[in-house]
Amino acid sequence: MREFAYERATDAAEAVAAVHADPEAVFLGAGTNLVDHLKLGIAAPARLVDVAGLPLGEVTELPGGGLRIGSAVRNADLAAHPLVRARYPVLSQALLAGASAQIRNVATTAGNLLQRTRCPYFQDPTVPCNKRTPGTGCSAIGGHDRDHAVLGASAACIATHPSDMAVALAALDAVVRVLGPDGERTVPLVDLHRLPGDAPDRDTVLGRGDLITAVDLPAPEPSAVSAYRKVRDRASYAFALVSVAVVARIGDGVVREARIALGGVAHKPWRASAAEAALRGAPATPASFGAAADAELAAARPQGHNAFKIPLARSVLVATLGGLAEKET
Repeated sequence: MREFAYERATDAAEAVAAVHADPEAVFLGAGTNLVDHLKLGIAAPARLVDVAGLPLGEVTELPGGGLRIGSAVRNADLAAHPLVRARYPVLSQALLAGASAQIRNVATTAGNLLQRTRCPYFQDPTVPCNKRTPGTGCSAIGGHDRDHAVLGASAACIATHPSDMAVALAALDAVVRVLGPDGERTVPLVDLHRLPGDAPDRDTVLGRGDLITAVDLPAPEPSAVSAYRKVRDRASYAFALVSVAVVARIGDGVVREARIALGGVAHKPWRASAAEAALRGAPATPASFGAAADAELAAARPQGHNAFKIPLARSVLVATLGGLAEKET
C-alpha cells in the first residue's frame, strides 16, 4: 500500500477545495470500498480528506412530505428509519438486501452510490481492465462474464454497478445534492451514473472535488405501492444477479403509473423506461407485465455466459409487478 497523507475535514467547502486542488487527493467517508482498493493496489491516492465527521448524517423532512437523506447517514440507520419504512418501503427493502449487517452499520449513503464495480478483472491489477487502466482492454469480454451487463454495455466495458440502494433510488426519482468548486447543484439520480461508452473509467458525472452532501426524495403519492426484489447466488452478502425496484399506482385493475429500475444488468442502475411506457394505462395482468418486460429487454445483448439474466429479469419483474397488483385487489 502506498503511503498517503491524511486530514480530517471540518468544513464541506474546505474539503471540496482541498480535493479539487490536488489531483492525487480523494474523499474518505466510511472507507468500506476505498480501503479494499488500497489493499488490492487498484487505488493509490497520495492524500485522503476524511469527510466522515461533517454534519451530514441526518434524515430530515422536506416541505411537502419529501425527505432529505444526508450523505453520511449509515445504511442500517436509513433502512430502519420510521419515515423511510413508512413512506419508501422499497428503499428500506433494498438497503436490507445489500451487504451484511456489519457493513450496513458502517457504510454511508454517498459511499453506497459511489462504490465501484465488483468485476473480478477490475479488482485484479495483474490483468487488463479499461475501467481501472483506460486503453488496456476488457478482460471480461470473452472471459468470466456470468455476472456482467446485458444492457447498456460497450466494447470497452461490460461491468455492472453493484448497489442495491441506488436501484431503489432510481425508481423513486431521487435527486442528488452535490457541492462542488462552483457551488451547490442537483443531479437526478438516474443521471448520476454513466454508461461505459468509450470512457468506462468514469463511473459518474461528478468532477474533481464534487462532494455528495445529500439525497432528496420527492413526497410519496398516497396511492403508490412499491417493492424491491433481488435474485443472488446465496441468501446473504452477495451482489445481485438481477434486481428490480418498482413504484407503481394501480387501481381498478389498471396500471396508472409505474417507475421501474433494474439492478445487476447494466453499468448503472437501469431505469426501465420502455417497460414503464408499455405499462401506463395497461391492464394489471401477467400478460401486460410480461409484454412490458419484453419491451425493455429487447435491447439486451448478453455475453457468452450471462444470457440467463434476460429470462431471469423478465421473471423477477413480472413477479414484482404481480405482487404489487395483488395488494390492490
